[in-house]
Amino acid sequence: MNSPLPPAEELALIDRELAQLDARRLYLLARRDWLLRLLQQSGAAAVRWGPAASGSPAAPAWSAGPAKEASAPGAQNVLLTLGAVLLAVAALAFTLVSWGSMGIAGRSAVLAVVTAAALAAPAVLLRRGLRSTAESVAAVGLLLTVLDAYALYAVGMPDADGTGYAAGAAAVLAAVWAGYGSALRTLRIPLPAAVVAAQLPLPLAAVAWQAGPLGVGWALLVTAALDAALALRVRAAALPAALLGSAALLVGAAQSWSAGSAAQALAPAALLLAGAALGVAAAWREPRVWGAALVGGVAAVVAVAGVARPELAPGWAVVAHLLVGLPLLAAVRVPALPEAVRRGAVGAGAVVGALGALASGAAVAPVLVARLRVLEEVWAATTPAADASGPGASAAVGLLLTAGAARWLSRVSARPEPGVLAVVLGWAGLFAAPVLLGFPVAAVFALQLAVTGAAGFLALRSPGRGAGIAAAACALAGAVNVSLGALDGRAATFAVWGLLGAGCAAGAAYGPAVRWVRSGAAVCAVGYGTGLLVAAAAVTDLAVVWWALPVLAVPALVAALGPRLGAVRLPAEIAAAVSGVLALALSAGRPGTLALVLALSGVVCAGAAVRPERRVLGWAAGALFVAATWVRLAEAGVTAPEAYTLPVTVPALAVGFLRRRRDARASSWAAYGPGLAATLLPSLLAAWADADWVRPLVLGVAALAVTLAGARWRLQAPLLLGGAVLAAVAVHELAPYVVQVAGALPRWVLPALAGVLLLAVGATYEKRLRDARRLRAVIGRLR
Repeated sequence: MNSPLPPAEELALIDRELAQLDARRLYLLARRDWLLRLLQQSGAAAVRWGPAASGSPAAPAWSAGPAKEASAPGAQNVLLTLGAVLLAVAALAFTLVSWGSMGIAGRSAVLAVVTAAALAAPAVLLRRGLRSTAESVAAVGLLLTVLDAYALYAVGMPDADGTGYAAGAAAVLAAVWAGYGSALRTLRIPLPAAVVAAQLPLPLAAVAWQAGPLGVGWALLVTAALDAALALRVRAAALPAALLGSAALLVGAAQSWSAGSAAQALAPAALLLAGAALGVAAAWREPRVWGAALVGGVAAVVAVAGVARPELAPGWAVVAHLLVGLPLLAAVRVPALPEAVRRGAVGAGAVVGALGALASGAAVAPVLVARLRVLEEVWAATTPAADASGPGASAAVGLLLTAGAARWLSRVSARPEPGVLAVVLGWAGLFAAPVLLGFPVAAVFALQLAVTGAAGFLALRSPGRGAGIAAAACALAGAVNVSLGALDGRAATFAVWGLLGAGCAAGAAYGPAVRWVRSGAAVCAVGYGTGLLVAAAAVTDLAVVWWALPVLAVPALVAALGPRLGAVRLPAEIAAAVSGVLALALSAGRPGTLALVLALSGVVCAGAAVRPERRVLGWAAGALFVAATWVRLAEAGVTAPEAYTLPVTVPALAVGFLRRRRDARASSWAAYGPGLAATLLPSLLAAWADADWVRPLVLGVAALAVTLAGARWRLQAPLLLGGAVLAAVAVHELAPYVVQVAGALPRWVLPALAGVLLLAVGATYEKRLRDARRLRAVIGRLR
C-alpha cells in the first residue's frame, strides 16, 4: 500500500484513531446500558436493535424476564426432595397420630397398600426414564417399611423387649432393603440404606441381652468385620467398618486400662488383639488402608502391655508399653510384609514411642525446672535430694529406650529426623537420671557435666546439620541448667563454672569443628570467664562498684589475644564487649569508680585499635576517654567545660592539620573530627542547660565559623559538626518563643499548618528528592 506519510507517522496516526474509536465504543456501551435499565424500570417491551457497527446481524439486546438463578435439574431435585419429605411427614403423622381412629384391618390394609405402592412405583418410573422421581419415591417406601415395623411392634407385640425387637427388625429391614436394591440396581438409595441398617442388629442384641461393655465391643467388632468383608464389593461399607472397629477398640482399651488385675485385663486384651488382627488383615487385603494396620498395631501394644499394667507403677507401665511397641519399628527391615502392613507397623511403633516419650518427658521436666528455685537465694546450700522411689527413674528409662529406638531407626532409614530425636531424648534421659536416681550432689554434678560435655563434643564432631544443631542445643541447655544448680554452693559454682568455661574454650579452639559451633563455644567461654570473675569478687568484701575492675580483665584478655583467636575472634570480641558493658553497669553507682572504669575501658579499646583491622575501636577509645573525663569533671562540680576542652582541641586540630599536609587523602573526620567534637559537644550540652545568653552566643559564633571554614575548604567534618551545633543552638534559643507563640494560637492553627505543609511537600516531592540527591552528592564529594 502506498501512503504519502512516512511509516512511523502513519502508524502513530492509526494508533490515535483506534484509541478514539475505543473511547467512542465505551461511551456507546455505557449509554446502551443506561437505556436498557431505563426501559426495564418503565416496563417497556423487549427492544431489538438494528445491526451493529461491525456488521453483525440484529440480535435481542434485552429480555423482559429476570436472569435465571437455578438450573432446571436443580429445581427438579429440590421439588422431589421436598415432596419426599412431605410424604414422610404425612406418613409419620398418620402412623403416630391418626392410627387410633381405625381398626386393625384398616390399619394393616392402609400400611400394606401404601408401602407396596411406594416400593413398586420406582420400577415403573425407571422404565419411563424418571430416575430422580423414582429415587424420591423409593426413599418414601423405605421409610414406610420402618413404620410398618413400628406398627407391627405397637399392635402385635407390645409386651416384647423393645431393644431386642429393634435388633431383629433392623436385621430384617437390612435384608429387605438389600434385596430391593439388588433388584433395582439403578436406584442409589436402597443398598447404602441396607448397609446402615445392618450396623444395628448385633450391638442392639448385645445391649438387649445385657452382655456388658465387652459384649457390646465384640458385637461392634464382628459387625465391623462383616462390613470390611462387604467393603470388598460395596464401597459404602468401608466407612461403617472403620467407625465400628474404632469404637470396639476404644471399648477394649477403656476396659483394659480400668482392669484391677492381670486376670481382669485378659478379656479386654482378647478383644484388642482381635481388632488388631482385623486391622492388619484389612491392610493386607487393601494397600490403601495402611492406617488400619497402624491402629491395629497400637491396639496390639495396648492389649499385651495392658495385662502387665495393673501390676506395675504408672511410670513403669509406660516402660512396659514401650518395650512392647518399639519392636514394631523392626518391620521396616522385613521386606516380605506388604507395604501397607509394614508402613502401618512402623507407624504404630512410632506412635507408641512418641506417646511414651511425652509421658516420660512430663516426669523429667519438673527436675530440670526445679533448679530455678536456686535463684531465690544464691549460695544457700538448700537443694533437696531427689526421691528415687518416685516415677522419675522409670521416666529416664523410658527416654533412653525411645532414644535407642530412634537412633536405630535413623541408621536403618538414613533419615535425619530420628537422629535428632535420638540426641534430644538421650540427652534428657541421661541428664535427668542422676537426680531421679537419688545420687549425691557431687555425683549429680559430675555426671551432668559429663553428659553436657558429651553433647558438646557431639556438636563439634557431628557431620549432620540436624543432629549437630540438636546436640548444640542440648549442650547449651545442660550447661545453663547445671550452672543454675551450681549457684546453690560457692565451691560448686567455681568448680562447675570453671570446668564449663574450660570445656567451652577447648571447643572454640577445636579446628575441625563447624565454625558456628566454635563461635558459640567461644561466646560461652567468655561468659563463663566473666561469671567466674564476678563470683570471685562476690566472695570478697568489696562493694559492688569495685566488681567492675576484675570483670574488665575479660575484654582486656580477648583484646590481647586478638588474631590468635582465629575464626572465633569476632564472636569472642562481641561477648567481651558485653562484659565491658556489664563492668560499666556495675560501676555506675559511684562516679569516681565509673570514671576509672571508663578510662580503663578506653585503654583496652585503644590497645585493640593498634591493629590495622581494628582501627575503628579508636573512636570507641576516644569516646570512653572523653566520657571518663566528663564524669570526673561532673563529680568535681565543673560548670565551665571550655577551660578543659579547649586545651585539648587546639593541639588536636594542629595534629590534624599536620596529618592532612602529609597525607592529602586523609579524611577530615580523622584529622579534625576528634578535636572539634572535644569542645563543641560538651559546650553544646552546657549551653542547653545554661539559662544565660553568653555561652549560646559564643558557641553559635564558633559553630558558624567552623561551618564556614568547612564550606570554604570543602571539608565534611567541620561542615557537618559546625552546622549541627549551630542548628541545635538556634533551636535552643528559639524554643521559648515557639512555645509562647504556640500557646497563643488557636488549636486548629497547627493542624492546618501541618496540612498545608504536607500539600506543599507533596506537590514538589519530585523536586525535593532531586535537590536531596544533589545535596548528598555535594556532601559526598567533600573530604
